[in-house]
Amino acid sequence: MIAGHLQIKNDYYYMVLSYLDANGKRKQPWFPTGLPIKNNKKRAEKMLLELRQTYVPPAEHKSNGELSADMLFADFMELWLGVVRNSIEKTTFSSYTQMVKGKIAPYFRKTGIKLGELQARHIQSFYLYELKTVSASTVIHEHANIHKALKYAVKMDLIPYNPADKVERPKKQKYIADYYRLEELEQLFEATKDHPYSLLIQITAFYGLRRSEALGLRWDAIDFERNTITIRHIVTNAKIDGKYEIVREDRAKTKSSLRSLPLVDNIREKLLALKEQQKENKRICGNCYNREYDGYVFVDVMGNIFNPRNLSSNFSKLLELKGLRHIRFHDLRHSCASLLLANDVPMKQIQEWLGHSDFSTTANIYAHLDYASKLSSAQAMLECLGYGNASA
Repeated sequence: MIAGHLQIKNDYYYMVLSYLDANGKRKQPWFPTGLPIKNNKKRAEKMLLELRQTYVPPAEHKSNGELSADMLFADFMELWLGVVRNSIEKTTFSSYTQMVKGKIAPYFRKTGIKLGELQARHIQSFYLYELKTVSASTVIHEHANIHKALKYAVKMDLIPYNPADKVERPKKQKYIADYYRLEELEQLFEATKDHPYSLLIQITAFYGLRRSEALGLRWDAIDFERNTITIRHIVTNAKIDGKYEIVREDRAKTKSSLRSLPLVDNIREKLLALKEQQKENKRICGNCYNREYDGYVFVDVMGNIFNPRNLSSNFSKLLELKGLRHIRFHDLRHSCASLLLANDVPMKQIQEWLGHSDFSTTANIYAHLDYASKLSSAQAMLECLGYGNASA
């Protein structure tokens, strides 16, 4: 019987097996139990024993790099990554890679299922297995990867049809955005007025920017004569070949994300002050100043761009330090939308302000906040029925 033990990660039990493969190499695959640690130790131990008794190590399969229906489905998925790598954005490839190598390939490798043997029921079982520990949204993204890969397999005449077409995807959970109300935003601005993130926070909240858009803001995108800010560049992180790197691209999430917004006086004055401060930082630091990020608005005193991953975690720590309610950095964008709705700005205008690709995206996320339209509807019904006025 294969050796194994329980391991705790993120307050859940995981089963870790340990054995030597045909080449004498130690293998220690992890398997989630789906059980939280509270009051579930005996159940987890029972699951571990059953796994140790029934687990059959997958046969070593060495791919020669050629696509074939006889190759393991896990190997096909990893080779497919190489096929699409140069045709998609770095950030997209990073997301695909983490999903395929972190979840999809490990699961199917232990089943030993070949590409030509794959059926809808195998994929469905994988989704049910995943739903024990991840959200429906994550499984939907996994489905998208599998479906695209199998669509390519059909195109290459490796399989006659796409088995993912027959699979039932989980229903996407309705997302309820968190946000700060006006008084909370004012408290945030006041509490962080002397912090290096101060203007970044204010601009993100005022314009409802995505994190990548705010960090991607460049001085050449700000027209101080015409008083406009153009959103056309992004800065984000991507995990490429096992290492996180900062990705800078002249693009936005969608065509609608490319937009020009009015530069209001308050923000204008603060940006001009920051620009002068950056000139002074360059003079003082001299050759020590990092010129790689010249032209970016949000850099530190040494010229280093704010790292996207660090920004999110540092923002959470900053809120805790200042005694403010926890929200994500991205929720500043939702806070912007909520204030616009509260001030009777039409949903269509909010869509354009936020840079959503279609109206339904805006409506689906923020419809629950649109109290004004509901009140208006109630008033119309009251007038029709002669019941009087609706109270706010």
